[in-house]
Amino acid sequence: MNIKVLKKTPNELRIEIEGEGHTFCNVLQRALLEDKTVEMAGYDIPHPLVANPVVYVRMKEGRKPEKKPETVLREAATKIKNQTKQFRTSLKKALKEWQKR
Repeated sequence: MNIKVLKKTPNELRIEIEGEGHTFCNVLQRALLEDKTVEMAGYDIPHPLVANPVVYVRMKEGRKPEKKPETVLREAATKIKNQTKQFRTSLKKALKEWQKR
């Protein structure tokens, strides 16, 4: 996965993620919006034949302590990783219970 920074300010970050699509970006957007310091998070896929979505994060101003948008992106990635781990564990357990029937 290649990531290109398109814009970076103290309160905003815009990145392009090569080769991803709606599935990944939708999960990422949701995780970003769960952070109370995020004012806006979203993504756009400018052209359907070239799946390089652009992800945008803007932080709320006037919060103490302020978080940087790149920090929130890292935290969202960690959250997604942990949720995936929990899903995998729950699925294994459910499949074992199903086999006992």
